[in-house]
Amino acid sequence: MNHVEQGPHQGQKVYTVGEPLENADSAMILVHGRGATAPSILELAGAFPAPGMVYLAPQAMGNTWYPHSFLSPHQQNEPGISSGLLAIKSVVDRVVEAGIPTERIVLGGFSQGACLASEFVAAHPTRYGGLLVFSGGLIGPKDAPLSFSGDLQLTPVFLGCSDIDFHIPLDRVDETARVFEGLGASVTKKIYPGMDHTIIQDEVDQGRLLLNDLMSSQPT
Repeated sequence: MNHVEQGPHQGQKVYTVGEPLENADSAMILVHGRGATAPSILELAGAFPAPGMVYLAPQAMGNTWYPHSFLSPHQQNEPGISSGLLAIKSVVDRVVEAGIPTERIVLGGFSQGACLASEFVAAHPTRYGGLLVFSGGLIGPKDAPLSFSGDLQLTPVFLGCSDIDFHIPLDRVDETARVFEGLGASVTKKIYPGMDHTIIQDEVDQGRLLLNDLMSSQPT
């Protein structure tokens, strides 16, 4: 992937709800899908209530992070992918600068946003509060190896997807789970037979379990 200092998604608005950042002790960063908006993905905040948490969502230029399938050659999706990853990094850096450590930051997304959030966490391994991957997987062509190194230090990762998702092949979900396990994450993968390209209640429940564990731990 190309290194970018500026790209299509730099300078876009970051939407927030919940606790003001300066008062929060934990954060959830949510990444919207193709054709969607930051305010729409922030509606998930209501499904994941947590005291003291700020919810942040960066907006993609034109409501799309990159133009083609996440399985396309990287260069076909540049500078969108690199710009999107930089947008997420900027939000993470902003949260950390406000005094919230990465181990109290949960990242999540749906579809294209889930792919981008997955790619960010794999490419920037450390201990996070968690990763919620709703109908997504790591980015790259099917015949290209997914190569990452580092230690996620038992970061809890949830992967939820249909077995017949038109956009997200099941084998990429399985491969994504293996990569995160290899990076030292604590992975939960659930495949839902016949599910549409959506988020269902059981996935929300899995996210709540992850959040409950985070909220039961004391801020450092």
